[in-house]
Amino acid sequence: MWYVIHALDREGSLEARMAARPAHLERVRVLIEQGRLLVAGPMPKIDSPDPGPAGFSGSTIIAEFDSLEDAREWMDSDPYVQAGVYETVDVRPFIRALP
Repeated sequence: MWYVIHALDREGSLEARMAARPAHLERVRVLIEQGRLLVAGPMPKIDSPDPGPAGFSGSTIIAEFDSLEDAREWMDSDPYVQAGVYETVDVRPFIRALP
C-alpha cells in the first residue's frame, strides 16, 4: 500500500538538514531502485525552487510499504529524523486514485 509521509521542519534546522541530506537522499534512492517511490521532495519556506537561507518548511514522501508500521519504522530511521530536522512526522495510508 502507498503511504504519505509528511514532516515539518524544526525552526532553525536548515544546517542539520543540509548535513544529513546526502544520507537521506541515499535512502530515498533505494526506494526508487525498488520501484516503491511515487514522489518525494522538500517544501520551501518561500515561493522559490531555491529558497536559499529561507530554508524549508518540511518534506513529503509518498512511497509503498508493506504496512503502516513498516512505513513508520522506515521513517523513524531516516537521517533527517535522527539529526533532529523535523518537529513533527505524520505517516498515513494513501490510495492513489489518479492518474
